[in-house]
Amino acid sequence: MNNQEIIQIPILPFNMVNAHLIKTDEGSILVDTGIPGSERKVERVLHKHGLTFKDIKLIVVTHAHTDHAGSAARIRELSGAPILAHQDDTDYYSRKVPMTYCTTSWVGRLFVKTPVPHEPYVGFAPDLLMKDAETISLKEFGVDGIVRHTAGHTPGSIGIELASQDAMVGDLIASGILIGGIAFNGHAIRPPFEDDPQTVARELERLVNSGAKRFHMGHGGPLEAAEVLRHAKVLAKLHPGNANGHSCGRLKPRLAAVGR
Repeated sequence: MNNQEIIQIPILPFNMVNAHLIKTDEGSILVDTGIPGSERKVERVLHKHGLTFKDIKLIVVTHAHTDHAGSAARIRELSGAPILAHQDDTDYYSRKVPMTYCTTSWVGRLFVKTPVPHEPYVGFAPDLLMKDAETISLKEFGVDGIVRHTAGHTPGSIGIELASQDAMVGDLIASGILIGGIAFNGHAIRPPFEDDPQTVARELERLVNSGAKRFHMGHGGPLEAAEVLRHAKVLAKLHPGNANGHSCGRLKPRLAAVGR
């Protein structure tokens, strides 16, 4: 497989919101698209690396929150690249159903009261729709890796596992003070919202046990495997629901299964 580079795209300062580009000799894959209006920030990073929107061969949206899916429709229009996502978040992507939020801390409880998590974006239908526990190879897009359903943050969360032992996990995990890289960027924390911590713990443990050594995420990071595993063990002791213990996620029973 050709040369491969993971490029972080800062959407907000201090690594508070990141998208990522997997750059190869055969083209590039954009992982997440930032908040609405982020296409120019993505374009600046592309130009810095000698690329244009037309070099994007695939857009992977890890889940339906506005800071990850907000510019997907516009970047698809600019690049012509298809969008890959999971069916269990499709009603959110289309804007048919409003997003639900299970808060994890006081930060999440304050954040969900602001307009930011609820910022509307242009709805879209994914061009490539993953179903159930389906795994998709990225080799036809020039990347040696797979996309896999990694539920727990939202019902349709997905992640990328690369042969380079890098994992791109969206919001399965975050790092730093609050979220991002202001300080303690190497310390794993829960994101402000999380449907089912035990399911997230199983997914993170599976990734580490499968050989992932570096974790790239939407808020903060990257993190090393040992820190991810420490965090997963903490999550495994928690219960589904928001910071007050009330269930608010929409995970289906099958998503909590350990086996894939």
